[in-house]
Amino acid sequence: MNVTVMQANLARGLGVAGRAVSSRATLPVLANVLLKTDNAGLKLTATNLEIGINCWIPGKVTDEGEITVPAKLLADLVTSLSPTDPVHLQFSAKDRTLKVSCGGSRSSIKGIEADEFPVVAAIGDSPATTVDARALREALGEVVFAAATDESRPILTGVLTRFVGSVMTLAAADNYRIAVRTVGLAKPVAQEMTIVVPARSYAELMRILPDAEEMIEITVTPNKSQILFHVDQIDLVSRLIEGQFPNYEPVIPTSHTSRAVVDREAFLAGARRASIFARDSANIIKVELGGEAGDGVSITAHAADVGDASDAVEAVVEGQATTIAFNARYLIDVLANVGAEEVALELSGPLAPGVVRGIGKDEYVHVIMPVRTAS
Repeated sequence: MNVTVMQANLARGLGVAGRAVSSRATLPVLANVLLKTDNAGLKLTATNLEIGINCWIPGKVTDEGEITVPAKLLADLVTSLSPTDPVHLQFSAKDRTLKVSCGGSRSSIKGIEADEFPVVAAIGDSPATTVDARALREALGEVVFAAATDESRPILTGVLTRFVGSVMTLAAADNYRIAVRTVGLAKPVAQEMTIVVPARSYAELMRILPDAEEMIEITVTPNKSQILFHVDQIDLVSRLIEGQFPNYEPVIPTSHTSRAVVDREAFLAGARRASIFARDSANIIKVELGGEAGDGVSITAHAADVGDASDAVEAVVEGQATTIAFNARYLIDVLANVGAEEVALELSGPLAPGVVRGIGKDEYVHVIMPVRTAS
């Protein structure tokens, strides 16, 4: 291998591919990044066996070849090099060493044979569908945080992903909340598909998606074992989770007896202040619509040995006066992630699930289970 690339391109590529490097690798090669000459440039590949990332960077190839080297070591080295000088990469098969030179800097890194690196699939010529990258990133941001982190029920650590016609539906849930978001597809799917993608994979996809109106290609392998995303010289490949995702639709309330429309930032600020006191009372905060709250919403928290907090937030309230208790974390999570200036909180009593919707965002709904309290 003998290839020359720009330092900025190589640093960016290693930063992207490095997202898939295993932090607790059981195999030494999984801590490495695969460098391979490809299409008049350099292809970087990393994987932790759950996700894999391919990243192509332009360059001048003199001799072809491939080698794996420690990802963090190479990334740290390249970041330290001069951004104005090209980086020359040479691989010596005799001693399995990658030589890195840039300006007056000369380094050599011991590697592992490319044959030992797991194969990471690449996007095919016929993606199942395409979707706007900015729209997908926004949708994922409103859903992924609601997936479970407890591995005792692996299916809930994933995000249900359904493709029907020109609509992609994303749903995530744990035992206390459900987030559902739809996003329009630029290319309709030929047949309906339902899969479960690990939330961790979607979190990494969000980090590499450009904040621009650019199309991302989505392909699902025929055996539905992997999903592949391609955008701007980057592939992200993820395994899929096997199993039946719970039927969440019956849990979403279809009516309510109380509704408050409130400024999202003000509501979020009040919830965060109340959560400071809620830490010492099982993280419980109470939200009151109408009643003593007047025409607005009040957020309170009480810790017997610490103190209490109360916030009044202006709101447009309809229906019966209602008080409900939530885990502060779940209310804060949705208010921090929903992309709307105002939100509606819909309630049907103190023991019924609460619903949060973004005003002007009919494509999003979030359900939070209430907390039972002594009073």
